[in-house]
Amino acid sequence: MEIDIAIIGGGAAGIGAARHLAGQGRKVMLIEAAARLGGRGWTLDLAGLKLDMGCAWLHSASRNVWTRLAEAAGVEIYRRPSAWRRQYRDLGFTPAEQDAASEAFDAWSQRLIDNRPADDVAAGALEPGGAWNDYIRTIVGFISGGRLEDISAADYAAYEEASTDENWRMPGGYGALITSHFPAGVDLKLSTPVQEISLTAAGVALTTPGGAIRARAAILTCSTAMLADGRIKLPAGAAAWREAAAQLPLGHDEKVIFELLEPAAFEPRSHLLGDPRDVKAMSYGIRPMGLPTIEAYLGNDSAEIITREGPVAAYAAAMDGLAKLLGADVRKQLRPLITTDWTRTTHIGGSYSYARPGQRSARATLARPFENRLFFAGEATHATDFSTAHGAYESGVRAATEVLGAMTRVG
Repeated sequence: MEIDIAIIGGGAAGIGAARHLAGQGRKVMLIEAAARLGGRGWTLDLAGLKLDMGCAWLHSASRNVWTRLAEAAGVEIYRRPSAWRRQYRDLGFTPAEQDAASEAFDAWSQRLIDNRPADDVAAGALEPGGAWNDYIRTIVGFISGGRLEDISAADYAAYEEASTDENWRMPGGYGALITSHFPAGVDLKLSTPVQEISLTAAGVALTTPGGAIRARAAILTCSTAMLADGRIKLPAGAAAWREAAAQLPLGHDEKVIFELLEPAAFEPRSHLLGDPRDVKAMSYGIRPMGLPTIEAYLGNDSAEIITREGPVAAYAAAMDGLAKLLGADVRKQLRPLITTDWTRTTHIGGSYSYARPGQRSARATLARPFENRLFFAGEATHATDFSTAHGAYESGVRAATEVLGAMTRVG
């Protein structure tokens, strides 16, 4: 099979590239290893509920490309501010403690910007012996999915400086929005993992279980975990791209979702944080957008429960955390619905990328074209909006623009 441009990966980056290339007079095919589109953008319809298993928030919403696409499509956007820093009924976390913890976190964030540690280790900006250091570790676990000792201070600060406090949701699901924007005019092959990419005289050849696909150029949008572990064999000479991916590991963030049997007993759109001094604390979204659910968010230390012990243990741990705050009777109100396990999800391997200390430049390295025939996109290649679906989309548009430019130059 021969085409002009192959897009490898059907997440937000791949769909962004496909939309930019559609209608450009090129034969384009998107090739996805999974049986569905969306990648880490996945809205699951379960028990009549639309549950975002991956990305759920329109971060930096007023400048988020998906906000504009949702508005243009008439998709409902829930624009209320998040309740992340408000503890429901101040349970287990007094107002004075909440203020002190928030101040400590903000001061740590500002030190990353104003007085970055010389070794670029984000943990170096912690106040020695700070009372809220474990709280900061917990929140960073939710945000980046990694340990402070493993995260580049410069990289974290770049995201912090670029982001805004506007975080909105969509009742119909973020993943549903992403997949609904796959464009007409682009061929689609699902359940087709690419095993190897090699250069040919005319472009590239992609090896798949169903046979070879030849293209003049390819855009590779798979996760850094897929690149780093060699599950897709890259052309000879592309070692620098694989090494860059290894410096941008995927974090560890998961969700445990419960259905509320008597939702009226719970205040909608509220939030609870487990023990703020425990790095294994979970974050609980209670009746988000009024839904009859509680979404437990697990970051790094707490997320390891799913990988290490499985979903039953994760349900139990999440329920224990809620019972400590809301009382033992809450157990009667909760029905386990589903958990994620992104770390062990085939063809993905984690949540979203962070840069290792001293390795922020790996994002720019990974974003470079290889031999003007293989181009790279994905959230990890975005300079400031990494870890987001809008950063992924923008990276896909950037890579598609590069492909078209290269093709125009060679005719």
